[in-house]
Amino acid sequence: MTNNTATTQEESIALITPASLLQHWQVHRKLSRKVLVAFPEKELFSFSIGGMRPYDELVKEMIGLASAGMNGIATGKWETTPLLDHFNSEANITSKQELLEAWDEVTEQIDNFWAQIPVAHFHDIVMAFGMYENTVLDTILYFIENEIHHRGQGYVYLRALGFEPPAFWDRS
Repeated sequence: MTNNTATTQEESIALITPASLLQHWQVHRKLSRKVLVAFPEKELFSFSIGGMRPYDELVKEMIGLASAGMNGIATGKWETTPLLDHFNSEANITSKQELLEAWDEVTEQIDNFWAQIPVAHFHDIVMAFGMYENTVLDTILYFIENEIHHRGQGYVYLRALGFEPPAFWDRS
């Protein structure tokens, strides 16, 4: 088998389906939610290490990125609609309960927007938020990676506060 044939065969094999990618993201979101639940209320909005933002701000970023990002991918509008406006990173969310409610609402939005994405669109080039050119697939992978990164910061914060974070491998 020549190298060109191997490349052609590799390119024709789907390694993950859109449904599997959505499931993968949603199990990450379950774990990220567990980290949010583990945070003590006061420190959620005030604790910081080394100049990093408090965890509530990181959670608001994850919420806003997923909400506006999926809206953009599904509709081409890389902004929050009035209905979604409270999910931007400057949202006036002042309690852990409000953050959890917003998190859960965006989790549902992801499923709803996902259902609107044609399979062929995953390979289209988009300009996310008017600034970041990439394929839809790579843009979604960025959303997931950003969440994992910020969840990791949450783990550091919890440990520094003397709390045992949820097991990183437990995505049930």
